[in-house]
This record gives sequence, C-alpha cells and structure tokens, in this order.
Amino acid sequence: MPEKTRPEKTSAVPDAPGYPGQRFGLPEAGPRSVAPMGRRLLALIIDWVACELIVSAILRYPLTAGASDPRYFATQFWTLAAFGLQAWLITAISGLTLGKRLLGIRVIRTDGDRPGLGWLLVRAVLLLCVVPPLLSDRDLRGLHDRAANTVVVRLS
Repeated sequence: MPEKTRPEKTSAVPDAPGYPGQRFGLPEAGPRSVAPMGRRLLALIIDWVACELIVSAILRYPLTAGASDPRYFATQFWTLAAFGLQAWLITAISGLTLGKRLLGIRVIRTDGDRPGLGWLLVRAVLLLCVVPPLLSDRDLRGLHDRAANTVVVRLS
C-alpha cells in the first residue's frame, strides 16, 4: 500500500517576513531592529506624563485636583496639545521623544532616512486619534507608522 504524504505547509501569504522589519532590511535583534510594543507603549506613557507635568506647572494646576476643578479641562486640552507638538516636532527633528530616549527606541523612515516634518505631522495627528496605533501589521507598525512610512527601532 502506498504511503500517504502530507502536503507541504505553506504560509497563507507567500511573501510573509520571518520576523518584524525583515522586508525593510532591518536586523532581527539588536540595534536597528523593530522595537517591541511594550517599549513603545511605555515610551508613550512617559511622554504623556511629562507633558502633563509641564502643562500643570505652567498653568499652576495641582495634579491632585479632580475634574470638579474648573481648570481641569483646560489642563487636559493643553496637555493633549503639548503631547501632539512633541510627538510631531521633537520626533521630526531627532527621531526621539523623552520616552523613546529613555527606553532606547527611535522613529526612522523605512528606507533608513530621517522622517520629515510633513510625514511626521500626519503620524502625530493619527497618533492623537488613538485607534490607528493599535492596528498594527506584521512589522509592528501601526496605521500612523504606515501612513508616514516610518518604523520604530531599537537604539541598542
């Protein structure tokens, strides 16, 4: 009786990369490899808290005050504006924010160049929409990174 052979398993997507960033020529691990989501999320939280502290200090708003304080919503608005500005301008200039620097990650274009002001403005606006960063692809790039043709990589 002939032996049955199983068909060879193939990927559903023929060009599926073996690891995040492979199709951009990035290494699998170490410097310039795609940054994990945990680091990215923690960097975002650090950036938000830093903006909150700066705005609260400028507006002399006590962080212990609740939403019943009339200045609460103004503080939240200016915190969002400061966060958006630093996510756009500081990232466009250096590829880093405070949180990214502390966690050893940076934003680069998929071709390795520095991102420009225009594309990072698109990225920052989509980042402020909250949902686009949550929808990531196989390269761990959210919609905001795909729209700006960027990727977040490790520094070391």
